[in-house]
Amino acid sequence: MQEVSDDVPGRITYEVADGVATITIDREERRNALTWAIVAELRSALARARVDDAVRVVVLTGAGERAFCAGADLDGMVGADTAELHRARGQLAGLFGDLWGLGRPTIAKVRGFCLAGGLGVALSCDLVVAAEDATFGTPEVDVGLWPYMITVPLCRSMPPKRALELMMTGRRVDAAEAERIGFVNRVVPVDELDDAVAELAGVLTAKSRSVVELGRDSFYATWDMAAAEALSVLHPALGLATGLDDAEEGVAAFRDRRPPRWTDR
Repeated sequence: MQEVSDDVPGRITYEVADGVATITIDREERRNALTWAIVAELRSALARARVDDAVRVVVLTGAGERAFCAGADLDGMVGADTAELHRARGQLAGLFGDLWGLGRPTIAKVRGFCLAGGLGVALSCDLVVAAEDATFGTPEVDVGLWPYMITVPLCRSMPPKRALELMMTGRRVDAAEAERIGFVNRVVPVDELDDAVAELAGVLTAKSRSVVELGRDSFYATWDMAAAEALSVLHPALGLATGLDDAEEGVAAFRDRRPPRWTDR
């Protein structure tokens, strides 16, 4: 059943059905390229999903068949005021942080081009499901730029030297190689992409939201920590998680050999 269906003002569409919020970059004529306004609208859509109790999973995608997001719209991401431009660029870092701190599982659904800043956005999602026609890359170096802002999501999603190779050469990677490198979770035929993402989202919506939120938060909180520091965070997190009603219910359901009845508490 569709619970919400409308547009976030601008070129982002936001729709919720069956616990899944689908956020779409709707600039098909520009291969869903990013502008500062688009980045701000993505952040607004994620903020909306974060406080929407109907949302259990977020799917991020691009309109049409040609691109998830082909990167920055260079005509729409320039400005004469250096200070203003610097502040605007911080929006992209904020978007990555919004995705990591969302409290809901996120899936990037990728067709066609996924390049530059678009690749950074996709890799800031928890999971990436790509159609066989997807193409990934960081071509900034070929236009005299460098993918500074997306260095973090790239290095968090693949071996750092692989990320550096892609950034230095600007070469493009097909979906099969992306899966081998490890930054794509699953590759499917084009005509199976919708079903594959829906199936994965369905698996995630069936989990306890409170359990997933606490676990996911701990994952991102400790990602860059040394082992001893991470364990000092994870130990009390485990204590908190085992006190959840859903943890008690999960153990009881396992003992009684029945499906759990989650209350998200």
